[in-house]
Amino acid sequence: MIYFDHAATTKVDPEVVDAMLPYFSEYFGNPSSVYQLAGESRSAIDEARAQVAALINADPREIIFTGGGSEADNIAIKGYAWAHQDKGKHIITCAIEHHAVLHACERLEKMGFEVTTLCVDEYGMVHPEQVAEAMRDDTILCTIMHANNEVGTIQPVEEIGALCRERKIGFHSDAVQSLGRVPIDVKTMNADMLAFSAHKIYGPKGVGVLYLKKGTKVWPVIDGGSQERGIRSGTENVAGIVGMGKACALLSQRMESDNARIHALRERLRQGIMDKLEYYIYTGHPEKRLPNIASFCFRYIEGEGILLSLDAYGVCASSGSACTSGSLDPSHCLLAMGLPHAIAHGSLRMSLGRENTEAEVDELIRILPGIVQRLREMSPLYGDAAKMGEV
Repeated sequence: MIYFDHAATTKVDPEVVDAMLPYFSEYFGNPSSVYQLAGESRSAIDEARAQVAALINADPREIIFTGGGSEADNIAIKGYAWAHQDKGKHIITCAIEHHAVLHACERLEKMGFEVTTLCVDEYGMVHPEQVAEAMRDDTILCTIMHANNEVGTIQPVEEIGALCRERKIGFHSDAVQSLGRVPIDVKTMNADMLAFSAHKIYGPKGVGVLYLKKGTKVWPVIDGGSQERGIRSGTENVAGIVGMGKACALLSQRMESDNARIHALRERLRQGIMDKLEYYIYTGHPEKRLPNIASFCFRYIEGEGILLSLDAYGVCASSGSACTSGSLDPSHCLLAMGLPHAIAHGSLRMSLGRENTEAEVDELIRILPGIVQRLREMSPLYGDAAKMGEV
């Protein structure tokens, strides 16, 4: 198997597995209890909190563990909106956000909030001037992702955050894809809230983090006990939290060297595809993008056909986001970037990771042209284009 879908999920690092294992068996205590066994679990959570905080230049008290990135997004957006609705009910977001953000905003609209959804340019970029123009006296929250999960475009979050700070508007950013791929400093980002997920950084599924800047008020989405300062109630997933912390600790050691190698592999893949294929669009910003994502739209064919053909060769990739892989609709991100439906349907995202090799990249470059050509020969769209002299 050749795995090029690290933006969907990653294999858990062996060191992370080793760190987690004792908390399934030997140290199984409930952190909320008072005896020594429970203290082992509490200490492990405290250590993980410090490990996450160190990676993003935060205070450990600003780290809230959640059940995943989507939950962190929901707590940030809904919790902040509910807590500040006496000041206004206007929220700003953008059209290419993850559905955890878009659907949270839609839910708030049904509760009487007003949402302005900003357009993006052809590269999937939101410009700070757009955010400034959208701000109103009753704007309480702006939520703009750090980096897009489909095309990899990195947003100017530092500038957007500064605008929000100046106007005393809460700023949240979904940083699920960017953690581990680019350096994150919560101070320079001017962020009040950030969302992260363990399974994107070689950690376990089912655990995430909400960075909540000291003094930022949110209402809980889940009511219950007093865990995680009452912001995320429920008995902590101790083993998962330990895994999240260990994954962040490993990133602190490996991120720079890993990403330099992954970027070189991504460029080898991009150039190889461009050299051997035609009638494509390389989607996302050409420079301001994550180092691991190469995303294309191939004209006259559908991404689903490419994926099934690649799977027959043992290659894992994706067409858009893994969260919407069961949908027949084209990517909402690509449509927002101005691509027609027919072209957006032909999307292919390849996201590289720590274990990928040059040989794997070369194998994909070898087999992809034949797959694309075969699918085009079967496509009525390609046949019509040939008749009209377009190909």
